[in-house]
Amino acid sequence: MLRKIQLPLQTLNLIVGFMIWVLISSLLPFIKEDIAIPDNQLALVTAIPVILGSILRVPLGYYANQFGARKIFLISFVLLLFPVYYISIANSLADLLVGGLFLGIGGAVFSVGVTSLPKYYPKEKHGFVNGIYGAGNLGTAISAFAAPVVATKFGWSTTVQLYLIILGVFILANFLLGDKQETKVKTPLLEQIKGVYKNEKLWLLSLFYFITFGSFVAFTIYLPNFLVANFGLEKVDAGFRTAGFIVIATLMRPIGGWLADRFHSLILLMFVFGVYTVSAMILSFAPSIGWYTFGCLTIALCAGIGNGVIFKLVPMYFSKQAGIVNGIVSAMGGLGGFFPPLILTLLFNLTGHYAIGFMALSEVALASLILVVWMYFQGKMSLANEVLNHTAEGIMITDTNGKIISVNPAFTKITGFEAAEAIGKNPNILKSNKQAKSFYEDLWHSIETNGYWQGEIWNSRKDGEEYLQWLTISAVKNDAGEVVQYAGMFSDISNLKKKKA
Repeated sequence: MLRKIQLPLQTLNLIVGFMIWVLISSLLPFIKEDIAIPDNQLALVTAIPVILGSILRVPLGYYANQFGARKIFLISFVLLLFPVYYISIANSLADLLVGGLFLGIGGAVFSVGVTSLPKYYPKEKHGFVNGIYGAGNLGTAISAFAAPVVATKFGWSTTVQLYLIILGVFILANFLLGDKQETKVKTPLLEQIKGVYKNEKLWLLSLFYFITFGSFVAFTIYLPNFLVANFGLEKVDAGFRTAGFIVIATLMRPIGGWLADRFHSLILLMFVFGVYTVSAMILSFAPSIGWYTFGCLTIALCAGIGNGVIFKLVPMYFSKQAGIVNGIVSAMGGLGGFFPPLILTLLFNLTGHYAIGFMALSEVALASLILVVWMYFQGKMSLANEVLNHTAEGIMITDTNGKIISVNPAFTKITGFEAAEAIGKNPNILKSNKQAKSFYEDLWHSIETNGYWQGEIWNSRKDGEEYLQWLTISAVKNDAGEVVQYAGMFSDISNLKKKKA
């Protein structure tokens, strides 16, 4: 029974964690009425929770494998009681920075669920399950929407203290309903890091999540104050619009995971970064509130889909190191939310507008699109190489001049020639003396006429032993119809012939 409720329980845990993570940014228009915050420090105040929320994701992902999600969520929520209360009585910029830093624990719990929940489901459901869990991003929308409404009636300090009650409820819920029997993974941290840090896919996935989740976090913490300052909106209206951005991104996350379970994940990411590129360009032209809304909501759509797709890819590429990789990738996503608000503020102070910052997002998205295309075709080539290397038939590729340019391991097993001994040589190193010249003339006539030849042929191994092959030779043509290579596939049928005899 407890196993069945882990998905809803951990998703609700993430909602609470994210509600607390964006607490300051949701209430900043109210807080700055009581606490003097210089304009050039506003972005820092909203971004500071992202620091710890990103850095802690790596160890929390690792320890979720070591001790189980129940203990990690319990400890995290108990620790959050202190900074939440400290924020509620803050009366200076320093208090907000210190308290805000430790609110980052709320964002760090993300890596707990993505490490724990796949243990309860088959691989073909991992994308959807992680997408459902990732919908815990909804916590940022709840705070962005509800916190300003409550603060209007009761004040921001009382609003913050209400979060202490929510934390207490979920500490009790995890104590009673968390799975004590969760499967543990005891691989040492350094061993896991050594196993993944040289893998380029780790850093590519980190970059992609840096953009998709990073933009989600950046817009979430930046929009409330930005919409008030840049478009003159009311604080509650700005909160509603921010909540709309969050809801769309959140709802699209499980849809992205569901799509990734059914379609090629990298093709989905091509769509995501293609639309990202165009949407960020629209924002860079400093549009009206209507076009700005369109650009933001389109980015929300892509961010949600992208987030769901990426965490389908992680267990596909790193099944044995999922804990540490989930932590690293999600940490990079969190850091992706830390830098943009600071950079946008810096660029605005230097230039008087945000165009350069949004154009930079467009260019990074375009670069990511190119990298995804590269990964897609590299994956196809890797698959082809796997087939070549593990097929039982010998394979030999020659150029149009008759020189061998590639062989597979089965070629060596059948003929006795190592790859280094065969490459650069003519295939006649395999020739026996059992076929007449007319046999080879007919063979090449068939290739030139039909594009292939297939049949039995006697060839010779490296040690001189003659054996019977079943051989297929095909002409490989380019798009212009010109022959560029010849591919031969063969198997040893000597024993089969003996048995029939």
